[in-house]
Amino acid sequence: MLFGAIIFFAVGSACIVLGFLIWKKQKLSLLHDYHYQNVKKEDIPAYTGQMGAGMIVLGAGIAAAGIFELASSSFWWIPLAAGIVIGLIVMYRAQKKYNGSFFS
Repeated sequence: MLFGAIIFFAVGSACIVLGFLIWKKQKLSLLHDYHYQNVKKEDIPAYTGQMGAGMIVLGAGIAAAGIFELASSSFWWIPLAAGIVIGLIVMYRAQKKYNGSFFS
């Protein structure tokens, strides 16, 4: 229980840091090159903002799952599922809008 919560919190924190670097520092190198190969130069700030925000939401859900696991072990999956679903939707929409598709 404690070990799982620590792992959730560590992975969630890493995702939050990576999301911050993608969003605020516009570190495209943290993404696969095929994810941004069709993104126009003028769209990079908006693209990195949405991709970073999606990664932060995903990481926050994972970290919250660790906290929930410590507090009540039966409901840890709720923030985990919410964070993953919402984060992936945000990132998918950014991919579709700025890159044309997910793998192009």
